[in-house]
Amino acid sequence: MTEGTNAAPAHTTCAIVGGGPAGIVLGLLLARAGIEVTVLEKHADFLRDFRGDTVHPATLGLLDDLGLFDQFDALPHSKIRRAFFPGREGTDVFADFSRLPVRHPYIAMVPQWDLLDLLAGTAAAEPSFTLLREHDVTAVTRRNGRATGVAFTSPSGDGRLTADLVVGCDGRWSTVRRSVGLAVREIPVGFDVWWYRLTTDRHLDESLLPRVRDGKVAIGIPRRGYVQVAALGLKDTDVAVRTRGIEAFRRDAATLFPELADAVDTVASMDDVKHLDVRLERLRRWHANNILCIGDAAHPMSPVGGVGINLAIQDAVATARLLAGPLARGEAPPPGRQPRAGPGAQAPPPGGGRHPDPPADPPRAGDHAGPGREHAGPARMAPPPRPRHPAADGHSRLRDRGGHQTRARTAVGAPTGRRGADQPRGSVSCTRNSNGSEPENAVTRPAVTV
Repeated sequence: MTEGTNAAPAHTTCAIVGGGPAGIVLGLLLARAGIEVTVLEKHADFLRDFRGDTVHPATLGLLDDLGLFDQFDALPHSKIRRAFFPGREGTDVFADFSRLPVRHPYIAMVPQWDLLDLLAGTAAAEPSFTLLREHDVTAVTRRNGRATGVAFTSPSGDGRLTADLVVGCDGRWSTVRRSVGLAVREIPVGFDVWWYRLTTDRHLDESLLPRVRDGKVAIGIPRRGYVQVAALGLKDTDVAVRTRGIEAFRRDAATLFPELADAVDTVASMDDVKHLDVRLERLRRWHANNILCIGDAAHPMSPVGGVGINLAIQDAVATARLLAGPLARGEAPPPGRQPRAGPGAQAPPPGGGRHPDPPADPPRAGDHAGPGREHAGPARMAPPPRPRHPAADGHSRLRDRGGHQTRARTAVGAPTGRRGADQPRGSVSCTRNSNGSEPENAVTRPAVTV
């Protein structure tokens, strides 16, 4: 593995733009499948505040499948097992995650930089993985309508990296998306979010704290040593919020969280209040020739529910499972025969015409080629079978050779960080839990090859 600010190779199989959750997980999975992958991250580290740090049970199950759960569990974090809503006659429970029939029935609140450091450190063990920090991608390079790589700036100067595939994981302001001109469908959103912290030593239960009072709405998230607060308000009112000043803002916080009224002074100024312009968008098509966008680059999400980081990781899993095999075999689709609207979708018919059917759905973490099935090759990449109901906690419903439905963990990468002797290059599989034991209800089958 190579990591640094001036170690850019001349060529890579897959160039991933953006070292967020989608980019790092995709890089890790492809590297475990033996694919040469280079992640370009424009910052020197992962230290950004108020980023997605809500890790859902399905993502916790994925970390278990990757053999990383014990390391993750050692990180400083809080576990949200319930959500309370204040009613007229006391506090009522309206969500109890501990009742979920999954391996880890809670939401983990962990700083995103700690999670990314863990994932990047794990990927560092793979010889085919390269992470380039302080490499700001400025454009996608193209020839004859096909992407050939990316142009970037770095402390060492400007440079170019050629690649067989470019994946944009660079967020809702994606340079890759803009460089290619992919059309975006905007979905109206009538609210924005203001993030701030209330520092306190008070012990709070492991529960979300949604509050609605006097026309004000906020959600408190207990963390170690503080409560992270997301205050919701009307869109395009940030100037008005700041014009009211810090004292009015503190009064609103004390009204919403009276048990933390003595902590509102820890919001020193309006500089401690971060405004998030909430956007909800979806690319009409997730790809161009040799280019794919996933995560927020393809579908910026509302922060409500903390779904963004989890969907981004699911995108990465689906992408790795569907494209690792073709990348390992060098099966890049020729011009005009790219998958439609996401990895694994059907290519346009011969002659460059359009399919009469609507675009395929974006990739899902449960998408797979299935045991015994292989893609038809570069000219036609058929969509894989999709479970009728997406299974929770990283499971997929599969059918065995007799046609009977079984239940198996989503194959997401050998947890040892190395392919087994009988595992072909380009396969993405998992057959062990973090402690080395067989997963519960695991179905013995060959590694699924994509």
